[in-house]
Amino acid sequence: MATVRARSESVADAAARSAATQTGVGSARVPWFLILPLTLLVVWTVAVDRQWVTQGIVPSPVQVAKSWHRWIFGGPGLGLSPYSGTWLANVMYSARRVLEGFLLAAVVGIPLGLFIGWNRLVARVVDPSIQLLRPVPITAWLPFSIAVFGIYDASALFLIGLGAFYPIVVNTTHGVRDTNLLLLRAARMLGAGPGTILTKVVFRSALPSIFTGLRLGIGVAWTAVIVAEMIAVKSGLGYVLWDAYYVGRMDICVATMFSVGLLGFASDRILQLIARWFLRWRALEAVA
Repeated sequence: MATVRARSESVADAAARSAATQTGVGSARVPWFLILPLTLLVVWTVAVDRQWVTQGIVPSPVQVAKSWHRWIFGGPGLGLSPYSGTWLANVMYSARRVLEGFLLAAVVGIPLGLFIGWNRLVARVVDPSIQLLRPVPITAWLPFSIAVFGIYDASALFLIGLGAFYPIVVNTTHGVRDTNLLLLRAARMLGAGPGTILTKVVFRSALPSIFTGLRLGIGVAWTAVIVAEMIAVKSGLGYVLWDAYYVGRMDICVATMFSVGLLGFASDRILQLIARWFLRWRALEAVA
């Protein structure tokens, strides 16, 4: 018995050490996520210094960093740069449009996806039209949005909402159709009605797919806001990107691209945290 107990304890210790190694506990955490960005930064610097790229077209990382710093912290209206100190205002314009368009897409896309996945008649009537329009790129909708809504925020919200709508509704539909049949049968055996099953069983079962759609949708929303602000409105990061390109300020163009990437990354992380809170039952289920 002592031998068996010692063996079981050694196996348990080995498993604990393996888990600690996999999770990074008990060992130095290696910032693996920095390796690729730093490598690209080095390649970028070397390419500019050795003139592997056209001189004056691709700015150096140092030049981009200085322009970005002046864009963020510089005094508005001071110096020769018209972009000095305007970064935060343009970020607020773009972030507000992304948030409004994304929420509009979620409010429409999630309920519609639930009904498409739940009701065969709704699926036959609505789903073919969605699949027909889904391949049309956002840029193709730009002339239509300007003609209908004009050069105002409504045009940008239409493009952002439309871009975020498709991944949300498609993933929600998939999540509903992927609901475990055993859960549906158990709910019916317990006397639950269609409304209760849809809200208490199907919706909660589809939440992982819904959050996947939301994460894809927020990414498309940041893409759409740049497209919309280039032409449809006269403020925001997309407008700055186009204006900087027009006057030959490639350093501001690159800084704008990095700004959009960081904002999109932050938005995705926020959605991940929200999903982790809503889906904490999955962790409990895995432990059980």
